[in-house]
Amino acid sequence: MREAGVDARKKRILQAIIEDYVLTALPVGSRTISRKYETSLSSATIRNEMSDLEEMGYLAQPHVSAGRVPSHKAYRLYVDGLLQGEVRADEEMKAFFADQLRPTEDVATAAAQALAGLTRYTAVVMMPKQLELRVSCLQLVPMPRGAALLVIVTDTGAIRDTVIRVSERLDSDALFSISRLLTERLAGRTLQEVQEMLGAYARMNGPDARVLEGIAALAAQMEKQSAQDTVIIAGSHNILNYPEYSDVEKARAFLTALEEKEKLTHLLSHHDAPFMVHIGSESAISDMQDCAIVTAGFPVGRGHRGAVGVIGPSRMPYEKVLSALGAASHVLGELLGE
Repeated sequence: MREAGVDARKKRILQAIIEDYVLTALPVGSRTISRKYETSLSSATIRNEMSDLEEMGYLAQPHVSAGRVPSHKAYRLYVDGLLQGEVRADEEMKAFFADQLRPTEDVATAAAQALAGLTRYTAVVMMPKQLELRVSCLQLVPMPRGAALLVIVTDTGAIRDTVIRVSERLDSDALFSISRLLTERLAGRTLQEVQEMLGAYARMNGPDARVLEGIAALAAQMEKQSAQDTVIIAGSHNILNYPEYSDVEKARAFLTALEEKEKLTHLLSHHDAPFMVHIGSESAISDMQDCAIVTAGFPVGRGHRGAVGVIGPSRMPYEKVLSALGAASHVLGELLGE
């Protein structure tokens, strides 16, 4: 991204300041840039360029005698430059996530935990509401003493199971026939539709009414749970490892903001690009004004979308974070997509 007044040399110096500040969390001086990054330029030349960048709003000087630190405007320019290129998902990271995740109901939780461990930041995963998911199949597995294990599989690969009571007259062949019949009639329907249909069937008091009542109860339970927990968070306390959050009140405000999942859900659900980066006030979450929230979308089931994200200080290594998110979204898409 071209910004008026930011020529190639200024952009190189600004990039060097950002990368050094990401590593150290300390203000960066002209001598550091001259010695480590731009050896062909004198400290005086770099100092003049840094003064210009400060006037343009890209740098700030926390103390009179200190070096400079990047502003959110600087991070935005830097990130926009990264997003203009191709974000590559590292193959080793893909292998890492593929090894950590399995196509089970806990895949979102496992993804959040793996991403938090890999990046050392807070990770979030948003799954679409199960109310909107569609049933792929239902299976009844016979158990002793008039019981059966009910398994419902949705189009996301999510699996839910519970033990229900059934008539002792229903043997394994009868339960298999009921499973096949229900799958034929209900496959492709949403959980809400399944719940309504099964309730109507059960009221007919047929020989399999107890089975239908059990399935309807499980569908209702899945719907209720999904309405409450669509965002999974892992590594929330990782933020305490960074000097920006050494202040107790600031750290407490951040952790409190994570508990307000509605705001995160709103942010993650409006995902209209492969990657999105919200820096500082761009997230509209007041207690995350010094943070960056980087997210990637992935397909879930037939026509649904989920999102995976990383939350950390504004001075995060964006290129590495984007690569990690690219790998995570790729593996999640393979596991949960149609």
